Amino acid sequence: MLFKECFVMAIHALLANKMRSLLTMLGVIIGVAAVIALVSVGMGVRTGITANFESLGANTITIMPGSSNRGGPRGAAGSMQTLKYDDAKAIASKIKDVRYVSPTVSSSYQVVNGNQNWNTSVTGVTPELMQIRSLTVSNGSFISKDDMTKRTRVAVIGATVAENLFGTENPVGKNIRIKNQPFKVIGILASKGSSGFGQDQDDVIYIPLTTAQERMMGITYVQSISLQAADTQKIDQVQEEITTLLRQRHRLTGDKEDDFHVQSTASIIESVNQSTGMMTVLLGAIASISLLVGGIGIMNIMMVSVTERTREIGIRKALGATFQNIMMQFMIESMVLGIVGGLIGIVVGCAASYAIASTGAVQTTITLAPILLSFSFAVGIGLFFGIYPARKAARLDPIEALRYE
Repeated sequence: MLFKECFVMAIHALLANKMRSLLTMLGVIIGVAAVIALVSVGMGVRTGITANFESLGANTITIMPGSSNRGGPRGAAGSMQTLKYDDAKAIASKIKDVRYVSPTVSSSYQVVNGNQNWNTSVTGVTPELMQIRSLTVSNGSFISKDDMTKRTRVAVIGATVAENLFGTENPVGKNIRIKNQPFKVIGILASKGSSGFGQDQDDVIYIPLTTAQERMMGITYVQSISLQAADTQKIDQVQEEITTLLRQRHRLTGDKEDDFHVQSTASIIESVNQSTGMMTVLLGAIASISLLVGGIGIMNIMMVSVTERTREIGIRKALGATFQNIMMQFMIESMVLGIVGGLIGIVVGCAASYAIASTGAVQTTITLAPILLSFSFAVGIGLFFGIYPARKAARLDPIEALRYE
């Protein structure tokens, strides 16, 4: 009964000064909303990037050349020209737990169709890339082994390239020019949309690897090798076998540094999750500062309330109210400010998160954890910053309080 009475008195006291109560809660509202909105952005980025890598498959492994270091400044990662098509063939034939292997080379070119042109990435691949990347052809066909053997000038184009070069026209069977060389379009890839990094996955052209190496770029090396392991449980074993095989093929003995780098999709996902997780925590911590500011606002207003109601406190004490009774009354008022501010903040934060996502600029993911955490923090702040004003009110001398003007 005592708690119920104190709660009713607290509500009446707050409703008596509606505007002041709302302004007091504003800091808590902004703090809770900021935590939910910013954490949802961080979680959305994390989800998008992870989904992008997971779409490649947890059993996907990528081999990249190492960085050059010839007595001077160290080159960028992948700057060496040590990987060959024969390396990919050796991996496919000698490592039994590898299902598909596709070496790739890539460069940007201005692609022309009549009076239309488009700058895009042209990638030389083998037919196996279709299975490794889970690619689907919506019209036509993908690159074949016969295209590889004959070094034919054929191309499979993404939906974005098709739209910009052909509009609504069906491009299959038509010719485009890449580096002033004619290529016949044999297929259109099914749209995959944007990746977690915001990159358009449909803005690409695939051509036979041999054609790209010999007729386009004039190179004998490959820029990367993508492969798919037969069993996700044997990823680490496959990586070790690949490393051993490539060291033997590249004549790297003893303590010589690898001139290549082997990385699985699973390890990339783990690294991304760690990085984005830290970013999400940082965003949440920054937003939490607003909650602390809101708590200070609650303490400030409660101090004013104690001063304004000094005579009321004196009357209650004179009628028998104890130290605990007064403490409970003002603590409940402070807690109600935190609770109501937290609830409004949750609504505002969720609305802000949906508004951000609706712009299409970034994906957001609202989860229960930041909502519960920020609300609990808001209630805790209400209680913590209400302790000092409540103690001050409870320790007032009833005689002095009755004399207060």
